[in-house]
Amino acid sequence: MSENPFDDQDGRFYALVNEERQYSLWPAFKEVPAGWEIAFGDTGGSSRQECLDHIEANWTDMRPASLRA
Repeated sequence: MSENPFDDQDGRFYALVNEERQYSLWPAFKEVPAGWEIAFGDTGGSSRQECLDHIEANWTDMRPASLRA
């Protein structure tokens, strides 16, 4: 049974953001999906907790940007 890469406490991650300014935690070994860009993470990714801290600090309004206007 394989482990979920999103739960890997020792993994390397990125914090991604889309055009609606919504965030996602993303494993650094996986290709960044279309429509998303890296908002935080060193080359090769950062720690899971660093990325989660970045997301928590920057995603303060869960509504898509198009609904916030």
